Amino acid sequence: MIEWLGQVLGIGWKITPAGGLTGDAFVAEKDNRRLFLKRNSSPFLAVLSAEGIVPKLIWTKRMENGDVITAQEWLEGRALKSHEMQHQRVADILHKIHHSTELLHMLLRMGRTPATSDDSLENIKGLLNSRGLIEQHVEVQEAIDYLEQLLPRTRNQELVVCHCDINHNNLILTEDNNIFLVDWDNAMIADPVTDFGMLLKRYIPKENWNEWLMRYSVTPTKNLFERMYWYLIHDALQFLSWHTMRDEPAKVMERLNDLKEINEQVRMSIL
Repeated sequence: MIEWLGQVLGIGWKITPAGGLTGDAFVAEKDNRRLFLKRNSSPFLAVLSAEGIVPKLIWTKRMENGDVITAQEWLEGRALKSHEMQHQRVADILHKIHHSTELLHMLLRMGRTPATSDDSLENIKGLLNSRGLIEQHVEVQEAIDYLEQLLPRTRNQELVVCHCDINHNNLILTEDNNIFLVDWDNAMIADPVTDFGMLLKRYIPKENWNEWLMRYSVTPTKNLFERMYWYLIHDALQFLSWHTMRDEPAKVMERLNDLKEINEQVRMSIL
């Protein structure tokens, strides 16, 4: 792969892997210039770049084997720290993404269909059944019951572009004080509570949830929290299934404990 990239870039570039699970990301350096290269990035990247949500896209090239290589501007910076996820600028970038018609139209043109809660429930039940997790764990049975009870509250919502992996490592603060949200491999058209529910649970003290939601520019309502917890349960079940598939027992126990906590919150605060 590095040899192919060298042919694309030309003489004098030093190319090194950028890390990550897929091995598809690289850093290229020459004459004090750095580029971030990735193989087979989504065409969505061009619109994200134009919207100023990710670092600037420099070029896109198709290789002889059919792979598409993208080069983005390399910006010096760091991932946000956990406590910085409470900052107004994080709420602002999420609001911008969720209200961007350009991002939505691009995903639709790419053939992405909106992820309805009805479809999501059937998919997760099938996944859990195939791995025997519903029968094995009472927490999973309880979670499925809550998903079915709360399902009607999740219908008929406006569905928008969601990042679906909101964590502090994916938000980059550059040296010139700009914030970018990276790693869009899991993006979907879904209820925006998918994103900010994840953020609230991970990073915002519960007593500050209403304040954060108002800063994001949404009114806290009973229905919003019902939907939010629906997706938190769904995400916890997905992670549980994933770690089970990867045979990671410690992570499975961690996810079961997380699910137990969410179930308790739903039982006490929602239902």
